[in-house]
Formats: sequence, structure tokens, C-alpha cells
Amino acid sequence: QVQLVESGGGLVQAGGSLRLSCAASGSIYNFNLMGWYRQAPGKQRELVAGITRGGSTASADSVKGRFTISRDNAKNTVYLQMNSLKPEDTAVYYCAAKSGRGSFSAAGMDYWGKGTLVTVSS
Repeated sequence: QVQLVESGGGLVQAGGSLRLSCAASGSIYNFNLMGWYRQAPGKQRELVAGITRGGSTASADSVKGRFTISRDNAKNTVYLQMNSLKPEDTAVYYCAAKSGRGSFSAAGMDYWGKGTLVTVSS
């Protein structure tokens, strides 16, 4: 049973930084794709940033230049470094993984964590 556990969320002022971590119960090398998604109240879940097994990344336009996704295969952990946070970044952030090939579409991800809340105050 694959488990993904997010941590690092919290309350931060606008302009501040947070680093989210997603620890997997097994080797993350087993996953072809891993990603961070977020869901704000009343909104659909959206991709924030994704990373492939080979290290290629993708990110939403709204976070480009501010958020960085990375992975540490030795620690079985994926990170999301979030800088210059804005109130509109407030959401529950989820980690997800996909074993097979495909896109970062949320509907296609195989495994999900329970999420961590990020609140950015103005």
C-alpha cells in the first residue's frame, strides 16, 4: 500500500516562503510522475508543479518563477519550495504520484496524500 504524507504547511504572511515535503512509503523511483496539486475552497483541484522520474518539471503559469519542485530519490521525498507567497496561494496542497506514463492530469494520478493546508495572510 503506497502512502504519501505531506508536511510543511502553515500560516505565512504574503511575501514569505514555505517548503512542503511529500514523503513516500516506498521508493519514489517507482513513480513515473509526481506532482503537487492544490485546492482552494469552492475551486477545482489544480496542478501546481510536477516532476518526472527523469527530473523534468512542469508548473502552472501562476507559480512560475516563485515555486520550485524537486525530488530526493535517496530520501523518497518530493519537495515544493514556495517563495513570494500571495494570498491567492491559500489552499490545501496535495502530493500525488502516478506509476505509469501519461500526463499530470489530476484525474490520472494513482496515489494521493491527505493534504497540508497553506494559508497566506495579506
